[in-house]
Amino acid sequence: MPFVRGTWMRGVASSALAVALLGVAGCSHVMHPFGGGNGPKTTDAGNGTSAAIGVNGYLWRATLDTLSFMPLASADPYGGVVITDWYVNPEKPDERFKCTVYILDARLRADGLNVAVFKQNKDAGGNWIDAPSATQTETDIENAILTRARQLRLSNIKG
Repeated sequence: MPFVRGTWMRGVASSALAVALLGVAGCSHVMHPFGGGNGPKTTDAGNGTSAAIGVNGYLWRATLDTLSFMPLASADPYGGVVITDWYVNPEKPDERFKCTVYILDARLRADGLNVAVFKQNKDAGGNWIDAPSATQTETDIENAILTRARQLRLSNIKG
């Protein structure tokens, strides 16, 4: 029986494939890796249809409102990432800032938000050089976003 080993290996390979397919099919009901099983939130898109976003809608809206003075480079409502472009304060033209906000949860929680602030200063030659930003700046932006999110939630509850 020269092909016994080949038959046995085909059976093992077929079994492994079946187990893998069952595993993938079993995972199809998982909604969001950070959502705690709550699934994606839906919001009214304004035209009667509902659009699903993968993060907390209040944190998302509050982030866009809080950073509205900065030019927006990228916004991903499904992944919960907002990236701004460089912003130069007209009063201090020799420094500029850029922010990245990560919304990590589908719930309105203080630990569901992470802000990274990048700073650059202009040297004598006119080139931008990376500089450390104050950690208090990141904390202040997080607090401003959380405060705005709470205001949005309360205004939605009241009416």
